[in-house]
Amino acid sequence: MSIKTLKTVAFQGERGAYSEQACRECLPDHQTIPCKTFEEVFQAVDEREARIGMIPVENSIAGVVSDSYDLLAVYQLHILGEYYLRVRHCLLGVKGADPNLVNAVYSHPQALAQCRAFIRKHGFSWHAVYDTAGAAFDLAQRNNPFEAAIAAELCAELYDLTILEREIQDSHLNTTRFLLIVKDRPAPPPMDESCKTSLVFEVRNIPASLYKCLGGFATNGINLTRLESRPVPGTPWSYHFYLDFQGRPEESACKLALEELTFFTSSLKILGSYPEASNWQSSQ
Repeated sequence: MSIKTLKTVAFQGERGAYSEQACRECLPDHQTIPCKTFEEVFQAVDEREARIGMIPVENSIAGVVSDSYDLLAVYQLHILGEYYLRVRHCLLGVKGADPNLVNAVYSHPQALAQCRAFIRKHGFSWHAVYDTAGAAFDLAQRNNPFEAAIAAELCAELYDLTILEREIQDSHLNTTRFLLIVKDRPAPPPMDESCKTSLVFEVRNIPASLYKCLGGFATNGINLTRLESRPVPGTPWSYHFYLDFQGRPEESACKLALEELTFFTSSLKILGSYPEASNWQSSQ
C-alpha cells in the first residue's frame, strides 16, 4: 500500500454527497476520493487506490441500496465497520431564487422518495439524477431560478447555492447505514466490544432450505439484524441471501449456528466481523 492511500476513503458521488458527509464524520482525518459509481468505489479499494470505501447499504425510509449488496458478493473485500448517518435534506436554489416560484426539483431517486410528501405538497415536478450532490452541482451550472435541488447543506457551501428550506425529509428519523470496506482482512474486534457479523450465502435446492439455514440461529439464541435476498448474476431465478447477526463467528453459540448453516447452503462467504456502530442511538 502506497503512502498516498494510507489515509484515504472513497465514496460514490460528487463532492458534498451524503456519503462524503459520512466519511467526514466517521473518518475526519482521511482524505476523501469521489467516485462516479458504486463499482468505482469497490475498484478503488480493490486496486489500493483508496484504503477504505464508504458505501451506503440501507436507509430507514427508502430501504436497501441494492447496488452495494450486489457488489459485496462479487468483490473479495472485507467489512471493517459500520456507520449511521442522519440524513437532513435541504431544498437548494441559486442565489436570489424565490422559493415560491420554484416548480421543479432534481435529486437522487432515494432522496426524492424520502421527500415525497414535501414535493407533493408544493406541486413540484421531480427529476431523478445519479447523485444528490450532482443535482446541486448541475443546478449551479444551469443557474435557473425556477429549479431546485434536494441535497445536503454542505452542497450550498460547495456550489454557492442558497438554502431555501431545511429538514424537508418526510421523517426526521431518516437514517442511512454505511459499511466501511477494505482490501485486507482486518484484525478481529476487541473482545470487550459488541460485534456484528455479515455474510452472504446461497441455499441448497431442497424443501424449506432457508428455514433450515436460519434455524441454527434461533436455537442458539442469536439475534439476526438483517436478512436480504438478491438475484445471483448470470443464474436466472437463483438468489443469495445477505445476513447480519449480533456476535462473532468464534463465539460458541455463533459457531454452532454457522456449522448448521453450512449443511443447507451451496456457498457461504463471511463478509466481515466488526464492532457495532456506537452512533446508532445518537442518530435517532
